[in-house]
Amino acid sequence: MLRNLIIPSTLVISTVVWVEIVRDCYHVLSHVWQPLYRLHGWHHKVFKPDLTRVSEEIYRKAHWYNDIPEALVMLTLSLIPGVICYYYNISYGWLAWSGSIYTLTFLGGAIARGAGVPYIDELTDITHRPGDFTTLPNPWFVNRSYHWRHHFDDQKAYYCGTLTLVDKIMGTSLSLKGKTVAVTGASGTLGLALLKELRLNGAKVVAFTSQRKTINLEIDEQFVPVKTLTWKVGRESELLEDLAKVDILIINHGMNVHDKRDQSSIINSYEVNTFSGWRLMETFFQTIKTNKDKVCKEVWINTSEAEVNPAVSPLYELSKRTWGDLITLRRLDAPCVVRKLILGPFKSNLNPIGVMSADWVAKQIIKGAKSDIRNIIVTINPITFIAFPIKEFCQSLYFNLFTNSVEE
Repeated sequence: MLRNLIIPSTLVISTVVWVEIVRDCYHVLSHVWQPLYRLHGWHHKVFKPDLTRVSEEIYRKAHWYNDIPEALVMLTLSLIPGVICYYYNISYGWLAWSGSIYTLTFLGGAIARGAGVPYIDELTDITHRPGDFTTLPNPWFVNRSYHWRHHFDDQKAYYCGTLTLVDKIMGTSLSLKGKTVAVTGASGTLGLALLKELRLNGAKVVAFTSQRKTINLEIDEQFVPVKTLTWKVGRESELLEDLAKVDILIINHGMNVHDKRDQSSIINSYEVNTFSGWRLMETFFQTIKTNKDKVCKEVWINTSEAEVNPAVSPLYELSKRTWGDLITLRRLDAPCVVRKLILGPFKSNLNPIGVMSADWVAKQIIKGAKSDIRNIIVTINPITFIAFPIKEFCQSLYFNLFTNSVEE
């Protein structure tokens, strides 16, 4: 009985995923091969930043020159699974034509839009509808806010049409090119590594540090000065004007009192590791006002794997765990994407016995973000890869069930 369900389901899903991969690969090729871009370019001529159309004529031409050829390529290659299943006489092989039927809906919609059928765009062109964004970019399925970035953030990223699989594999789910990225704790080991890696990925970096000195990065055996802003814990609201110019804020600062447990250590641990980051994040949220802000601004937060594992430093664990729990709660209503960085022991001034290098950790963080991973785990501890997703899912569900949204 189970086999009778698994085979048909697998055939239907896999053939649909196959044509979506074909569509996204065609789209990528359209941006790197000039003959195809001459056709695809019409699609990028159609929309203004608010997703209203430049003209109805260009909108209709774009479907004849781009959408219909794309759908025909999808339809042609969708025949491959059906032919294979027919040739090898696979059980339920007729279901392998599901991808072809699925593609015909796109072809029919493109022809109807190209022909100017009234109201057909409202049913078949959902990702290009104008209006305020009511949802953030989805990590798995392309929605309006996700696709908007392909048009107006970076045309060399965000290629996917329905599923985000190809972007995740290619690392084009997030473009850092030209974005202003601010890093707190910038004078620390990981802060410096992040600044360097971000700059190598095309970002404009800003260093936030409590030390009165200019941060310099060693790149290609040369020291490159970085715009450095000095700030103090407890005075986060004073950064509002600076944060308004930032696209991505990485909250990375922290402290570790190790084996201490006196009153001062308790207060300082929570103030630096928990509440300072909270105030900084909320100040950054105040700068999110437009559609572009909603989809291009992000917060990345270094909470540590101390959320689920011991760190041989009780106050560090308690303060970081509280910080992580608050983030899980807050991002239910956050006005932009919030990523968690769940990092294992890397060597730094806070943890001189760490086993990972900060440079390697920074590379993995950037790689994960470019694949649109919302909880980026970098550790040598396999338990964290199991424990954290379970903890995060259960806690998020609990918070969702027993708290009300900000709007309510």
